[in-house]
Amino acid sequence: MLRLNLPEYDFSVKSAAGGLQIFDATRKRWVALTPEEWVRQNFLQYLIIEKNFPRQWLAVEMTIPYNTMLKRGDIVLFGKNKKPVLLVECKAPHVKISQAAFDQAARYNLVLGVCYLIITNGMEHYCCSMNHENRSYTFLKEVPAYSEVEKSHKLQR
Repeated sequence: MLRLNLPEYDFSVKSAAGGLQIFDATRKRWVALTPEEWVRQNFLQYLIIEKNFPRQWLAVEMTIPYNTMLKRGDIVLFGKNKKPVLLVECKAPHVKISQAAFDQAARYNLVLGVCYLIITNGMEHYCCSMNHENRSYTFLKEVPAYSEVEKSHKLQR
């Protein structure tokens, strides 16, 4: 798989009838190793190892009801109050981060109401802090550590 703009992590990968599979330690199952899944698994490890996010509060490919459709949020962090706090939308490395990706995350956030949105293709990462009261957002220079996310979440409750 392609080298991403993230630290390198060790993964369990195996061959299966349909192609390669990677073990998702968060979902505790083997999943097809697509380019988007490669980004998702690497970014999960980045959040857990580098940013100290608790694995048990992360949901992967969480179903989000949007209008009459069911969508999937790539990575969702829940706070101690069991409400969503952060949403990550992952794209394959060859997919350019566009306004459409931000619009997709914003639509999901209409349902979730998270404090942080992250869009990544593994090569570029964009993170913004949401201010729901002012209906605005601020782009951040880097993904905050879990302690900062938790602190911010407490202030917005």
